[in-house]
Amino acid sequence: MGKREIPIRVLVAKPGLDGHDRGAKVVVRALRDAGMEVIYTGLHQSVDQVVATAIQEDVDVIGLSILNGVHIPISKKIIMKLKEKGVEDRLITVGGVIPTKEDEEELKRIGVHGVFPTSTPFDVIVDFIESNVHPR
Repeated sequence: MGKREIPIRVLVAKPGLDGHDRGAKVVVRALRDAGMEVIYTGLHQSVDQVVATAIQEDVDVIGLSILNGVHIPISKKIIMKLKEKGVEDRLITVGGVIPTKEDEEELKRIGVHGVFPTSTPFDVIVDFIESNVHPR
């Protein structure tokens, strides 16, 4: 399979009440430096806002940045809403505070494709996205 001719489009979202976005902004920069088009939602996005933005922007990847311990319930809600809207073909990633391996496994079980705990090297995230996004 050849290289994509158009840049990968990534939505980086901060769902819920988490008020810390420094890490998300650094990831946004790393993805842009890797040649991806990145849309950043800003803080305090609802599930509906995240899904609506993903659809409106026609993104390939939805990256959720979550630091406040609600990674599993928020991810479940977003995945359910994507299915309701018929756009479950997007690559879903979650980054931030993922306290246990069990949490990582549960995220993957519910449909998250990539889990990136705090301090994951940027090249690992970029490589994962580039390896898993295919033309739609």
